[in-house]
Amino acid sequence: MSRPTLPLRLAAALIAACALAPASASLDVDAERIINADSEPGNWIAHGRNYAEERYSPLDAINRDNVDQLGLAWYTDLGTKRGLEATPLVIDGVLYFTGTYSEVIAVDGRSGRILWRNDLDVDKSRAKYMCCDVVNRGLAVWEGKLFVGTIDGRLVALDPEDGEIIWDKLTIDLDRPYSITGAPRVVDGMVLIGNGGGELGVRGYISAYDADDGEMLWRFYTVPGNPEEPFENPILEKAAETWGGGPWWEIGGGGTVWDSMAYDPDLDLLYIGVGNGTPWNKHIRSPAGGDNLFLSSIVALDPDTGEYVWHYQTTPGEGWDYTATQHLILAELEINGEPRDVIMQAPKNGFFYVLDRKTGELLSAENYVPVSWAEGIDMQTGRPIETDNDYREGPVYQFPSPMGGHNWQPMCYSRDTGYVYIPARQLAMIYRAEEGFEYQPEFWNVGMDVMKDITVPPWMDAELVSKVGSAMAAGFLLAWDPQAQKEVWRADAGSPWNSGALCTGGGLVFDGTGRGEVRAIDAASGEQLWSFNAQQGIIGSPVTYTIDGEQYVSILVGWGGAFGMSFGFASNTLEEPSTQGRLLTFKLDGPGVLPEVLRQKRTPEPPEQVADKKTLAKGNQLYHYYCVYCHGPRAIGHPNIADLRTMDAATHRNFLGIVLGGSQKDEGMPGFDGTMTKDEAMAVHAYLIELGHQELDRQQGEGTLWQRFKLMSYDAAAAVVGVGVSFLEWLKNAGN
Repeated sequence: MSRPTLPLRLAAALIAACALAPASASLDVDAERIINADSEPGNWIAHGRNYAEERYSPLDAINRDNVDQLGLAWYTDLGTKRGLEATPLVIDGVLYFTGTYSEVIAVDGRSGRILWRNDLDVDKSRAKYMCCDVVNRGLAVWEGKLFVGTIDGRLVALDPEDGEIIWDKLTIDLDRPYSITGAPRVVDGMVLIGNGGGELGVRGYISAYDADDGEMLWRFYTVPGNPEEPFENPILEKAAETWGGGPWWEIGGGGTVWDSMAYDPDLDLLYIGVGNGTPWNKHIRSPAGGDNLFLSSIVALDPDTGEYVWHYQTTPGEGWDYTATQHLILAELEINGEPRDVIMQAPKNGFFYVLDRKTGELLSAENYVPVSWAEGIDMQTGRPIETDNDYREGPVYQFPSPMGGHNWQPMCYSRDTGYVYIPARQLAMIYRAEEGFEYQPEFWNVGMDVMKDITVPPWMDAELVSKVGSAMAAGFLLAWDPQAQKEVWRADAGSPWNSGALCTGGGLVFDGTGRGEVRAIDAASGEQLWSFNAQQGIIGSPVTYTIDGEQYVSILVGWGGAFGMSFGFASNTLEEPSTQGRLLTFKLDGPGVLPEVLRQKRTPEPPEQVADKKTLAKGNQLYHYYCVYCHGPRAIGHPNIADLRTMDAATHRNFLGIVLGGSQKDEGMPGFDGTMTKDEAMAVHAYLIELGHQELDRQQGEGTLWQRFKLMSYDAAAAVVGVGVSFLEWLKNAGN
């Protein structure tokens, strides 16, 4: 099928030469408008604001001198209780964004009034395939249509006027545990979308669909399939030579393109970031070794055909969930006295990379957080200089953890300072090979015995668990000089899981923190100039825009995501967080205030504990295998997810119907019938009853920490000692 084309390089040159007046604000967004985004600074028309994904706005009405006068203009309650990760689009005074379960919402930018919302009738039962919460990172707009990817693998085009569906295409095999959380991009009339599922067992790819009718135009697979079958293109035949000993294709191999992309209209190159391997354990996935292309790589493609142009692999033979799906930014830097067009990334593995974006040549790389898996990057070969990190020989305590030195939260690049601002973290993990690994369709298949290192005894004090977890994790906004490859300053966020960043022409960087602060920071010095209590952790990314000449800053507030779900106790430090997902918007002298947070109810009396210690131990183990990813270690997790320590009598009575029968699947709680036996479910229930009694005792002030320690078994004491040793190791590494 033919499609309209646009000579982008000529268009960009003409726009610059003619110095056209700002485009009229409308939903007829095309390549010229995205390239020329600075001509309409009052709008935010693409995910990263422009094709370079800078997340820099030249707006400066809110600046260093007056940001202390910033106040809440309005807020909109969204009625959601899960993670909100999206970057809103703002066009002609209307904010368009995604919520939980891929819902799309349009809001009036002056008042916060909801204009329309569409839940897209997604299959919520596929929440069981979401590694990292039922989140979505945003939309794309092109020639009068909005585009969104859904958790059940669809790409949907919507009418921006009323949110009605124009076309709806399935992009995945529903028999595999695929999902979509990333924002689409549009290049020359092609809607580009990848997918997730690398932890469960899928084969990654990116696809292009015609924006007019949704017809698929091309697909690029990021890892090879079964070598006994024809390869989809010649480069995959070459890539297959870097995999050995499989069969990786039975599990899928991984390599999902679940987040970042960027586009260079001058070179007409599309850049994608590729994810981790499936399983994480490379010795299971590819026992004969090899680089396993194109895992953890930046790949340049021809956007017209999807054909491979070049790649750079950040972590050859990826074996730690060190994805390269993190934010990609295009810029011009002076390298060795000459201007170079570069692409920059701070992937999970802890190194900041600067590449020539025409050829993929490595120009520089330095670690931006403590790294123990490699000593550095060999500039001759472009490969990491690895340390002794073979977890087959025993557990390896390593920086970074699978959460990465930087995860999906977008960076921003300031044209004024020349710095990149990274939502970074210092967090380690014990990598331990899983013995007797067997592939389980539709469930986590990482090949790591993660459960051993997060299982804690049911009687261990909740406050102690929370304090130790918080002490072992650090998060901060990091100002990084990409030319000198060095840190300039860091602003502690008080949490390892925070929002994306926004740079502005007012000399500011805006972000949100896991402890519930919206912040404005001096881009040059790192001094915090303003903050606002959002009442719960923030992971959405801020944007700025104007209406009638007045500048606004908006950000979504809703705690969740990978770390927020699995380790909420260690990150959200608010004692009484709100459970209301919101869109907050600020302006100078904004008069608004948030309503007071209602205190949570006391824990109801749990059923009598009748299980023996063996059953409790089994329930502890099973809980931290099946349930921890949503409900957190020891059921201390996301404040907006059901607290399983405080179940009411009806929930206790219906426990098997919920856990095995899936009676709450439409609320995002999948059934585990066929995966978990009745006896196993009963053991988990007994463990949760034990936690409920402990929580009730804590609230009533009964039982001292010493009394609980006396009840601990040898194994529990050993667990505490292990945590202490890990913490000391963290201190040692953090000081380097």
